[in-house]
Amino acid sequence: MKITYKGDYALKAVLDLAKNYNQGLLTINDIATHIDAPIKFLEQVLLELKRGGFVESRRGNVGGYLLARSPAEITVGDVVRFVDGPTEPIACVKEGYSQCGDVYKCVFRKIWQDVSQATSDIIDNINFEQLALQLDAEQKVIAYAI
Repeated sequence: MKITYKGDYALKAVLDLAKNYNQGLLTINDIATHIDAPIKFLEQVLLELKRGGFVESRRGNVGGYLLARSPAEITVGDVVRFVDGPTEPIACVKEGYSQCGDVYKCVFRKIWQDVSQATSDIIDNINFEQLALQLDAEQKVIAYAI
């Protein structure tokens, strides 16, 4: 699995929107500032997230972005797969793969299947509500540190 810059910014944007869920719209400038992203690139990322049903946008002077559904319903795996594609480390891990004649004798296939399963077990079981709560808790610890 490889996370591109687009994938990284998509994850950060969804997390920023999750952190501010139920607090109204965030402008693209707000999001860009919070996640330290170039606005032009972030526009493309948010447009793609909108096409994927992760975010909604409102136009106008009081416009901005918000999550299209609850952060508890969006997993890290959902966003990663939508933006960056499959998470398998190699194509032969997929069920029904038949491009390689040695696929069933390959000693590495089981390793890559285990890696793929472990990755999925992690990213498919972490939602953005959990991450927002974790971020909030970490920021409170930092704020109160002496």
